[in-house]
Amino acid sequence: MTAVLLAASCGLSLQLRHRIDKPTASPVPSASQVSRASLASPGAGIRVRSGSLHFERIGNPARTVARDQRGAVIATFTDGARTAVLTGPSRTFAEPRTTDAKVVTKSWVRLLPKAWARGAEKSGWFKTWLRSRLGSRDPDILATAFDYIAGAPVRTTAAGVKYSGAARYTPGTAGDSGRAGQRKPKPRTGSDFYDYLGIPWTFPDKVTRTPEKDRARSVDSSGYVRLVYGYRSGFPLNSRDSAAGNGLQRTPDAIAHGRLGLPVIPLSNRRPAVIQQLQPGDLVFFRTKELPGGRIGHIGIYLGLDTADHPRFISSRKNAGGPTMGDKGGTSRLDGDGYYAQGLRAARRL
Repeated sequence: MTAVLLAASCGLSLQLRHRIDKPTASPVPSASQVSRASLASPGAGIRVRSGSLHFERIGNPARTVARDQRGAVIATFTDGARTAVLTGPSRTFAEPRTTDAKVVTKSWVRLLPKAWARGAEKSGWFKTWLRSRLGSRDPDILATAFDYIAGAPVRTTAAGVKYSGAARYTPGTAGDSGRAGQRKPKPRTGSDFYDYLGIPWTFPDKVTRTPEKDRARSVDSSGYVRLVYGYRSGFPLNSRDSAAGNGLQRTPDAIAHGRLGLPVIPLSNRRPAVIQQLQPGDLVFFRTKELPGGRIGHIGIYLGLDTADHPRFISSRKNAGGPTMGDKGGTSRLDGDGYYAQGLRAARRL
């Protein structure tokens, strides 16, 4: 049973303004630290100790896989997506307070500097990136996601911003309860990543969002994804659900309908019959009873198969009180007859 942790950034235009509010990234390992990798060249110019990597094209969805001399897949790069899955040391994700399930995986989910395209393995930027990442134990997307479950330790930037540690779900989504007798309270939006951090945030479109004091250390489901993928891992973020911009939008419904990455399970009004095309790090989307018209009301991050071979995800949800891979407030599985399994409607690879 292993817990996991740490680090990164957001959009270029924000880096100067928010530099002191960012966690310090772990140093890129030297060539001698890149687990069993020696770097030389034919083909794409990358060699591991067991021999050169072989890059192969496969489909559903269109992607490039890297194989070692034994034929084992050590990396997967999907056309149109920045999310890459590398094979690395085995680790275990668990949350014993809420479930007996464990996810034991050798998959390490990293973000490429740019979206993958066929033939990118021959480019200089990719060779540099892979040399720094292959075998690295620096925290990845999955490790970062577990920085917010119950019991996760608090970490603070040099500026005093608490950027990790147990998160709660958005408190008090009802509006002014004093007017409840006159009319329905106006619903409030959920908590975004800047609410959790407790700091104002200026987005690339120059919109500044200010945190609400009672939302400190809290995130709703999409706020959690934006915290993990955006603030911590450097994926661009939009200030709202506008189609303009190249960032992750604010709500689950907008992200599900958006154009970032590619749909690995196309959005539909029914539960998908097949989910085998999912890979760790994919965003999964759910229809919920709270939103009318079949809109997508919940989003999570796919972790992979647990030790009982059930596809499991992690998300921040109301009934569980915050981020969880467990079974409180609904089983965190994509198979079976649970609430979330029945509500699954799409998956997207950023």
